[in-house]
Amino acid sequence: MTHSSTQVIKKKLLADFNAVMSETDQLLKLVADEGGDKAGALRTKVERNLNSAKQQLRSLEDAVIETTRAGAHATDAYVHENPWQTVAIAAGLSAVVGAAISLLFCRR
Repeated sequence: MTHSSTQVIKKKLLADFNAVMSETDQLLKLVADEGGDKAGALRTKVERNLNSAKQQLRSLEDAVIETTRAGAHATDAYVHENPWQTVAIAAGLSAVVGAAISLLFCRR
């Protein structure tokens, strides 16, 4: 899975989660309008769980961002410290991918 497809999936997941959160907030407002002790208790419990889920999502997002930054910094440092090895690795991978593609086209 490529970095760009991972980003697309992450953005879609966040959008879906935010949509669910918005709908849950609307539901809580409707329940609050109804009143009653059970409705109030349910509303409090759902709000607490909703806030907990939001906090966990923020923590997860922060962890993903930090991990991505650390990986990017490590890659950048390696490339600057070993430019010729990086060129050789890129050339080797390109040759392997090119050979695989040519084999696929030769079979047809």
